[in-house]
Amino acid sequence: MNDPRISKLADVLINYSISLKKGQTLIISATPQATPLVREIYGKALQKGAFPMTSISVDGLEEVFYRYASEEQLKYISPIRRFSFEKADAIISIISGFNTKALANVEPKKMVLNNRAMAPLFKKFMHRSAGGQVRWVGCQFPTHAYAQDAVMSLAEYEDFVFRACRLDKKDPITEWKKMATYNARLIKYLSRKDEIRIVAKDTDLRYRVGGRKWINCDGKNNFPDGEVFTAPIEDSANGHIRFTYPAEYGGREAEDVRIEFKNGKAVKATAARGEEFLNAMLDTDKGSRYLGEVAIGTNFGITKYTKNTLFDEKIGGTVHMALGESYPESGGKNHSGVHWDMVCDLRAGGALYADGELFMKNGRFLK
Repeated sequence: MNDPRISKLADVLINYSISLKKGQTLIISATPQATPLVREIYGKALQKGAFPMTSISVDGLEEVFYRYASEEQLKYISPIRRFSFEKADAIISIISGFNTKALANVEPKKMVLNNRAMAPLFKKFMHRSAGGQVRWVGCQFPTHAYAQDAVMSLAEYEDFVFRACRLDKKDPITEWKKMATYNARLIKYLSRKDEIRIVAKDTDLRYRVGGRKWINCDGKNNFPDGEVFTAPIEDSANGHIRFTYPAEYGGREAEDVRIEFKNGKAVKATAARGEEFLNAMLDTDKGSRYLGEVAIGTNFGITKYTKNTLFDEKIGGTVHMALGESYPESGGKNHSGVHWDMVCDLRAGGALYADGELFMKNGRFLK
């Protein structure tokens, strides 16, 4: 018998996150491990009068692809993928992999080639999203692999995921609307400011956001969610930052990442582990050493680091930033085949300033 929370999750994704309408085309991507959730979403989409299609990935295919694909194949974009990005009305991507380290030993240059090939399509998708032509959401389905990364049993991890999604509440959608209200108050404050300064251990970084739009993340694109973000002025970041948690990208990690910025560009990037991979990704294209996103985590229901960026970047009292592609809706102008989120925890002595005014200390907002 399915966990009733799975049906509840499907309902929130369909009726709140993507607000699926009759006649729309929906693509559901997942692995077989997420079959219970895929089935629920598929059924609810049909009941809406939509046209759902599934894209189910078999265990090990990505590893096989990067092992054997030629340069021509690494650069190839299939018509099916192109349709998903260019034509679909809605996309639900269910994170449900068998092995979170399956790509740990892939040659970075192969990922770089594939990222470069995908960059124009990714850019077009971002603009479709910003313009409201496509609704999308990424969500987590609890699997053993992610439970192991989080150092939990599967049952414990299920509880963690579903609590973070507010599915333990009687009316989850109302709870997400409350988060939207909370985020809106923070955005109202930040929208009047220009220079943001982050101060923490081995961190003193300034960037400007004047004229850019702060976005309220309340369960519409990520699920769970809980952040406010914008795009910094491209040449404004100056200083240095040490990211608290390992930075994961495409199944690989860079640990204890430290980056120095000068006039917006990451001029020096080091890592205690994975430094070669880190710099290979940052050299993907001319935009990959510039910040495309800066954000503040506002989900205080997530308190534990679990080696999963979907959750870790939302932890209330953290900041994260992404090197690479900007989200057009924030007013960002940086373009890249990379969008790599990295998290800095401010809950133990960190501080945020806006135009010189302290507004967050030890992970708690003061305004």
